[in-house]
Amino acid sequence: MVPGYCKAQICCCCGPAPCTLCCPCCPGIKVSTGTRLLYMLFHILACASCCFMLSRTVAEAIKENVPFYAVLCEHLPGGSDCDILVGYSAVYRVCFGTACFYLGQAAFLVNIKSSSNVRALLHNGFWFLKLLILVGLCAAAFFIQDQRFLRAWHLVGVCGGFAFILVQLVLITAFAHTWNKNWLTGASTDKRWYLAIFLATLGFYTIASTAYTFLYKFYTHPGGCFLNKGLLAFNGALCLLMSFISITPCVRLRQPSSSPLQASIICCYVMYLTFSALSSRPPEKGLLQYKGQNLTICFPSVSKDGMQTEDTTVAILGAGVMYACVLFACNEASMLAELFGPLWMVRIYSFEFKKASCFFCCPDKMEEEVAGQRGEQEGSPVEQQIVHGDPVVYSYSTFHFVFFLASLYVMMTLTNWFSYENAVLETTFTHGSWSTFWVKVSSGWACVLLYLWLLLGPLCLPGSRQRNNTSLRVFRRQRRNLHRISVAT
Repeated sequence: MVPGYCKAQICCCCGPAPCTLCCPCCPGIKVSTGTRLLYMLFHILACASCCFMLSRTVAEAIKENVPFYAVLCEHLPGGSDCDILVGYSAVYRVCFGTACFYLGQAAFLVNIKSSSNVRALLHNGFWFLKLLILVGLCAAAFFIQDQRFLRAWHLVGVCGGFAFILVQLVLITAFAHTWNKNWLTGASTDKRWYLAIFLATLGFYTIASTAYTFLYKFYTHPGGCFLNKGLLAFNGALCLLMSFISITPCVRLRQPSSSPLQASIICCYVMYLTFSALSSRPPEKGLLQYKGQNLTICFPSVSKDGMQTEDTTVAILGAGVMYACVLFACNEASMLAELFGPLWMVRIYSFEFKKASCFFCCPDKMEEEVAGQRGEQEGSPVEQQIVHGDPVVYSYSTFHFVFFLASLYVMMTLTNWFSYENAVLETTFTHGSWSTFWVKVSSGWACVLLYLWLLLGPLCLPGSRQRNNTSLRVFRRQRRNLHRISVAT
């Protein structure tokens, strides 16, 4: 049994065989799940390497304990000081190798529809060779001598980072949109779904209100933090505006599926981005005198004597949540791209559910809905659409391309976006930078604008006013007829 298991692992690492869990007593997993987990592991290892290289403490320990460090520095473009192995330069080069690794696979795996394709076998196997290629690309980036490379790669990173933020905003708005549509579909046949919608809306608004209270209590101070107070007031007003517009008669007349459930989900995400922005801004020092001391204010940690002090717990927690959202976005985008095609960012908003479900966002449920509608449109049985061939679960090319964008986004986040030259890990998640702060703030505002466009955009389309007038005439006729009947009675 052991030799057979070892043989399977060797075929997985050096051949086209898919990998399973390393422990033979562990339950089996799908090939698609195992493949995505391993690619995510590659990305996690690359990001961990970037964190180590960005840390001043780790850099000093390497200089003191690695015996061949001085010899290595002599053969690198940085010279004897070896600044190329640490700091933002090292992060840029590791992320360059990682981005090239994912972008190359995205181009190689375009338009794969069957998991039995030769390119699909390369995608699901040869893991040891892929690891060697990834390490080789990252190592080769350290031999690029031209300093203009860093400036050019910084511009590429800015574009890719903002593109990934756009993908995240589309995913969160599409999630709110499809959730609301799915449950309203169930409410048309079973009124108990209205209760579920009400409870979900109440729960999200409770979370958003609690988050707002938490942020105002721990990220503001009576003697300062005026920017934090202004940002909280403005974002709170935006949440109230979204909630009001979602229930206005003109919006409901044009979009009957609009409800406060969508607005409550967006409010929660805006509060998360506000928290991320406030925890990423530089502290305000020396603005308040307390017992004869200059205090560091606008931080969440409060000591027993009432003074606010810096704490890394909240910052590290926020960084963990951010990276979890990155991994989720990569997987979700690849699944939607396979279901709806290259224009999934547009088609997802017009998708209509046929059956309500509490687990509507699961891949199996979405695939069943899409396959059923395709079968109705093409006039072929649904079973043939699902069973025919050996279809892929997610888009391989989109999966790698979004990971390419995620590598650029992580690179820009670790190096404080536009303040990259002085980026150090010890201060990235505690002191932050104004560049990171305004990127997070603008992301929240962009999310609000995208949601408002989804609500108000159809009202601005040609012919929408004529349809609204027609609907109003029909509604008035119905009321007039009902009035005549009641008088006759």
